[in-house]
Amino acid sequence: MTALTATGPATEVGGDLGDIALRLGESVRERGADGGPLTGFRQWFEEFGARAYTRVRPAPLAELEGWRQDPDTGNLHHNSGGFFSVEGLSTSRPHGPVQHWTQPVIHQPEIGVLGLLVKEFDGVLRALVQAKVEPGNRNGLQLAPTVQATRSNYLRVHQGKPVPYLEFFREPWRHRQIADVRQSEQGSWFYRKRNRNMVVEAVGEVPLLDGFIWLTIGEIQELLAVEDTVNMDLRSVLSCLPLTGPGLDTVLRSDGSGFRGALVRSCATASGSRHPTGELLHWMTEMRTRTEVSARLLPLDRLSGWQRTPERISHESGEFFSVIGVDVTAGGREVAHWSQPMIRQHGQGVIALLVAEIDGVLHALMHARVEPGFLDVVELAPTVQCIPDSLAALPTTARPEFLDTVLSAAPEQIRYDTVLSEEGGRFYHALNRYLIVEVAPTKIEYPDYRWTAVHQLTELLRHSHYLNIQARSLVACLHGLLECSGSTAGVEGS
Repeated sequence: MTALTATGPATEVGGDLGDIALRLGESVRERGADGGPLTGFRQWFEEFGARAYTRVRPAPLAELEGWRQDPDTGNLHHNSGGFFSVEGLSTSRPHGPVQHWTQPVIHQPEIGVLGLLVKEFDGVLRALVQAKVEPGNRNGLQLAPTVQATRSNYLRVHQGKPVPYLEFFREPWRHRQIADVRQSEQGSWFYRKRNRNMVVEAVGEVPLLDGFIWLTIGEIQELLAVEDTVNMDLRSVLSCLPLTGPGLDTVLRSDGSGFRGALVRSCATASGSRHPTGELLHWMTEMRTRTEVSARLLPLDRLSGWQRTPERISHESGEFFSVIGVDVTAGGREVAHWSQPMIRQHGQGVIALLVAEIDGVLHALMHARVEPGFLDVVELAPTVQCIPDSLAALPTTARPEFLDTVLSAAPEQIRYDTVLSEEGGRFYHALNRYLIVEVAPTKIEYPDYRWTAVHQLTELLRHSHYLNIQARSLVACLHGLLECSGSTAGVEGS
């Protein structure tokens, strides 16, 4: 990569961030560094990948080094008492398609840090990202935020190396805070899991460590179109960027026509919507209030419909997911060897967003989705979120609305189509096909769905627990199309 020269505003702490949307927009516009399509990045990524690796082999759950099985409950706990445990969950939802079920769940009550550090070089904001190996990644190495650490990680419960750059996020008041919000993770597999999503603009010098690289926001967005490259945690933090503000249409050079014009206009005007934001908030409060759902932890040995062997815990139907054990040897990590349980998804999921131009701005059809692990019952999810192979084991009423619309979409309707993986630290090869599909606007809405303008999604992301992790990934992908010249994304690398 070419040398970078730090520029930008004076280094006083807490400087004015009123122009941050325009500065972010300029960073979105900067793509294809080194005179080509991220040539320098690809060379760096390949060279680091030759040194960073994971070797993952199956291991019986009862024999995981550093883990113990509680003799009274069957729950799996780390010997340190930190990290996470695998327990049972009992869920009742009297008016849902499935009224009651039990399942294994990951219980990780500590709050981790997902932090993205940005700094201006050569007049353009760049983000410091890392190449990170995770045991659950299908391809080993993926692009991650500057800091991706559980509380147990950064307190070094594992006796490993310190987490690089953590000080920027433990003491963010010494710099410029752009985003800081607690967000949920998979409510179907985690019990009330939350991470602090942060974006901080660094004041002063930032040393560049091995395995880290400065990229513009546009370059990272370009990599979102490459299969299984940008990890879930980086997508989550990217979605929290405040990419709304007057003048963005000029920065991004939009002519105002078509899909991209409607997307840019929504971000630039931050106005125009089918439902006013106050109405959306009232709808969400109403959904959370009237939805009857009870979720409580129970011993792992008391699950109904699940089978336990020395190797795994799986549903008797063979669908949904399993809990497996792995033994990991890694390079380029704080710890070189460990064992752990992981969730293995059965089949590739479909996570899709229907979008349409309404009142001149782009809207997304959001689903008020109930998941047992949510802290507040309901969060906004993509239009479709499911594992199609598992639908046969569920009542027909559980088939998602609009799934057929997504699967039958014509190529000219598809604006984004890429296979991405979920968090590789807890999930093993959990792959989902992420899609953004443009449709004709309709006034027909189901009670659990609402058309929401893109700028409203960005505003909601300033607050905790409104958009689930899958929706946040798709918001990041939507923002990635702000400077996309083609009609679709996701061809390269697939």
